[in-house]
Amino acid sequence: MAGDIEAASPALCRLYLGIELRKLRKGRGLVGQQVATLTAWSPAKITRIESGSKPVEPMDVRVLCQLYEADAETASRLEGYAFVTKTKKDWWQSPQYRPVMRPGFDAFIGLEAIAAELHEYQSEFVPGLLQTEGYVRTLHATAYQRLPEDEVQRRIAMRLTRQEILTRKDRPLKLAAIVNEAVLRRVVGSPEVMERQLTHMLEVAQLPNVTLQVVPFSAGSHPCMGGPFIVLEFPDPVIKPIVYLENLVTTAVTSKEDDVEWSESAFRNLAAMSLGHDESLSMIEKVRKEY
Repeated sequence: MAGDIEAASPALCRLYLGIELRKLRKGRGLVGQQVATLTAWSPAKITRIESGSKPVEPMDVRVLCQLYEADAETASRLEGYAFVTKTKKDWWQSPQYRPVMRPGFDAFIGLEAIAAELHEYQSEFVPGLLQTEGYVRTLHATAYQRLPEDEVQRRIAMRLTRQEILTRKDRPLKLAAIVNEAVLRRVVGSPEVMERQLTHMLEVAQLPNVTLQVVPFSAGSHPCMGGPFIVLEFPDPVIKPIVYLENLVTTAVTSKEDDVEWSESAFRNLAAMSLGHDESLSMIEKVRKEY
């Protein structure tokens, strides 16, 4: 990474920058509040920088590197990361999508874009990376009835653009998705919308980097009845796995070790209880023919 900063994505640079600055701070035995006092910044600013959620001013990085007594090589590299976050933009930061970005969701898209693997459980609807345009439109019409049409269109376009990470030439995302049987049987929009949606799921599930499973009603109670979640894993071991949670009004990202371990364990146990990939596709095909 250090030798290829200019070619790296802003999302990746923000993440590496946050990780390294947090490591430097802890190495100096400082907590965020102390840094905020010494720099006359708000504690929220320190948190934003270390979370990798926003672009960072190179001058701010210089101030922190001086405070943390970073060596010249490290300081130069971190300022390089900051420069990329300020001068380059990821596709979701364009004027087309920025107005419809939910608070906190841009951080998730950045993580999703650089992840190697994504493990997702959904209990109520089809995972976003597998949704069709008609299905997305119906979800927005139901959950966000007050949105103007142009905003709905931009949200749909953003969702469909995200899906390109499954087929990109450079390291396509490895997706393991588990859905509740209710996801297949709940009519979203119309039978025609559902028939096309299930057909699309069957098509995408043929990709070698996609595994799709269904937890049938017959499985009874299971470890993930508390709600849906996503676990993201990254190609660089420096970046620890992250759990993403979302509901109607808010989003949350956590890298706490206990949260990650619980989520990964629950997903593995649910996968063992679910139908296998081929069996799941057979069930999806059977339900599709019923629409």
